[in-house]
Amino acid sequence: MSREIKGIILSRLIVLASLILVPIAIFVIYNLADFNLWFSNDPTLKGVLIKVLCPTIFSISWLFFLILFINRLANTLDDFDKVISVVPSRLKFFYGINAIYILFIFVFPIITPVIAVLSFASFAWRLTTFRKKRWEEDTKISLVTWIMMGIFAILPIFCAIIVLPEFFSLAIFLWRVIWVPNIDILFTISYSLFTALAIGSFILLFYTSGVSEYEQLFAEPSDKGKFLNVKILEIFLFGFFMFLDFGNYEVIDLFYIAGFVFIIITSIVNFFQGKTKVISFKSHLFGYIIAAVFIGSNVIFSTNDLAGFLRIWSLVISAVLYIIVFFYTFLVAE
Repeated sequence: MSREIKGIILSRLIVLASLILVPIAIFVIYNLADFNLWFSNDPTLKGVLIKVLCPTIFSISWLFFLILFINRLANTLDDFDKVISVVPSRLKFFYGINAIYILFIFVFPIITPVIAVLSFASFAWRLTTFRKKRWEEDTKISLVTWIMMGIFAILPIFCAIIVLPEFFSLAIFLWRVIWVPNIDILFTISYSLFTALAIGSFILLFYTSGVSEYEQLFAEPSDKGKFLNVKILEIFLFGFFMFLDFGNYEVIDLFYIAGFVFIIITSIVNFFQGKTKVISFKSHLFGYIIAAVFIGSNVIFSTNDLAGFLRIWSLVISAVLYIIVFFYTFLVAE
């Protein structure tokens, strides 16, 4: 079942927003980043190719791709939410943002030229085959169609050759200068949010008639007011834990350990309560794998002598796992 906000289907809203934000993001990147042409120092040529032609070609390509698969993308978001339903909400948010960041600085630049070539080749295919009303398995693509697909693919290939080396430099810069130095801040926010919501989830086990955390969709309507009270408490605890952590108060470690214990207990109870109370309740292998990586990297790795190294790679591994599950869900979505 799709999540809704005041009658608006959230997955559809996200896809609609992506139709607007993706082209904007592409133009922002190409106009703010100091990309250079490897074959010319002419500033006018650089402006035309880097700031106008490339973002235009890539924006059109992404728009075509998003529109072509608009229903599949929306269904993917719905299915993906079910697959990772066992992941605590605080970790969905934090590692979801981290996965988007990894996707944006590493995956997005690399696959954009591929998307562009496929999209423009698809333009040619559709233009030369639009008269066909029915396709059979043994239908052959004409020579004219293949030639047009090749011609249409020349421009995006040219744009890819122009900027791809610069994208690698940009990704390395973002990784070293922006992402890695802020790892500690990101984890402090994550730990504080994790612990506050873990305590809230534990309280909900005894405060409501339904199961808590990710199974709240099945809770009784009479419990909605209780959920609100607990959410207010979680906001207060989140701010309190942030204060303790940034203030270097050692007592914060006890709260973090308590949060880890609470979330383990809550997850186990939720699983068995969900199986008992909700006929349609299902567990998902991918979701549990992600949950294990997320929770382990949040607590176990934070107390290790190699915390800095493990923090970075736990984020990378969990983000990659997140991305793989998303792409897998996209491929199998109805």
